[in-house]
Amino acid sequence: MAVYLDHAATTRPAGEVIEAITDCLTHHYGNPSSLHRVGLDAQLVMEDARKAITSAIGAQPQELLFTSGATEASNLALRGTAGTYGRRKKHIVSSAVEHSSVRSTLDALEEQGYQVTRVLPRADGRFYAEDFLSAVTEETFLVSMMYAENETGTLLPVAEVMRRVKKRRSDIVTHCDAVQAFMKLPVHVEDLHADLVSLSGHKIHGPKGVGALYVRRGIRLQPIVTGGKQERGIRPGTEPTPLIAGFGAAVKLMQPTISDRLSHVQMLHDQLILELRKMEGITLNSPEDGSPYIVNFSVQGIRSETMLHFLEEREIYVSSGSACSKGAKSGVLAAYGIPDDRADSAIRVSFSGETEPEMLEALLSAVRDGQRTLIHK
Repeated sequence: MAVYLDHAATTRPAGEVIEAITDCLTHHYGNPSSLHRVGLDAQLVMEDARKAITSAIGAQPQELLFTSGATEASNLALRGTAGTYGRRKKHIVSSAVEHSSVRSTLDALEEQGYQVTRVLPRADGRFYAEDFLSAVTEETFLVSMMYAENETGTLLPVAEVMRRVKKRRSDIVTHCDAVQAFMKLPVHVEDLHADLVSLSGHKIHGPKGVGALYVRRGIRLQPIVTGGKQERGIRPGTEPTPLIAGFGAAVKLMQPTISDRLSHVQMLHDQLILELRKMEGITLNSPEDGSPYIVNFSVQGIRSETMLHFLEEREIYVSSGSACSKGAKSGVLAAYGIPDDRADSAIRVSFSGETEPEMLEALLSAVRDGQRTLIHK
C-alpha cells in the first residue's frame, strides 16, 4: 500500500472534482466570454464555482478573481498593490517565513526600490503581533502575512495583526496567503481583516493550474498582465473553465466537513508527535499548537534527501520542505533559529482527511528502520 503523506505539496483530486472537470470539457466547452448560448453555459459554470468559493470565505462573488494558481494570486496581490498604492509610499511589512511566491516577489520589489521589513519569530519560535506593528511606519502601504506556514505548520497572528493595523492606519492594504489554511482551518475574510487573500485549488483535492485572489471591494490593483477584459480586466486571458469547475467542486465537497476533518487530523497529529517524542535521535521542528495538518521533524545523522529516498523505496512519500523549493534550502527553518545540521535532516509530513492511522504506523516503522540502516553506513 502506498502511503502518501505529502498533502501540503499537493492532494489527490477527488472523484467529484474529476467528474466536474470532465463534464465541463464535454458539455460546457465554450469560451465564457462568447455571447452565444454555448459561451453562456460555460460562464454559468464558472460563476457557480465563484459563488461556492466566495461563500466559503464570507465574500461576495464579484470580489474573487480566478488565476492560474496561488503563486500568480500572490504576485498579483503584491505587484498589483505596489503599482497602485506604492507610488509615494515604498514600505512593505511581511514575515520572514513566507512561501517563495511571496518571498521572491518581495525580493523583486526591493530591486525596484521598495523597502521590505521581514519580521522574524522570537527565540521561542513564535510570531507576536507587536513585532509586526512595531515594523509599520508612515511609509508602509502593505502588510503581507501567511496564515499557516507551509514547512512547519506555524500559525501566524494574522487576524490580530491586520485588525490592529487597520485600526491604526486604514489606508494600509493587507494580504494573506491562506493556501495551507483554506478548507482546513476557518478562513473568513472579515475575521482576518484581510483586503487580499490568496487561494489554491490543488491543495484541497482540486486540480492544479487554478487558484484565486480575493480582492475586497474598493481595493484597486494594477494588472500585471495585459490583454482582454476577463476577470474585470485585472486578470485578462480566457478563463480555464474546466479547472475552475473542478475548484468549485472541491470547495463544495470540502466545506461541510472542515470540522470533522480537523478533528481527525488533530488526532493523527497528536499521535505522531507522541510517538516521535519516544524515539531517540528525533527533534521536532513544528510547534505543538500549529496547524495539525503539518509535522516537521529532524532525524539526527541522516540527511533529508537520504531519508526521503529510503522511505520512497518503501512507498512512503513525504517531503523535505516546500515542494516549490525543488529540494533547495528555503531559509524558513533558519529563520526559526534551527541550525543547519538539523535543517539538513528535516522531514515534513502533511496530512489530509484521507490519512489513516496505519499510514503513521508504516511511517514510524520505516523511520526506525532508516535509523538502524542509514546511520551506520
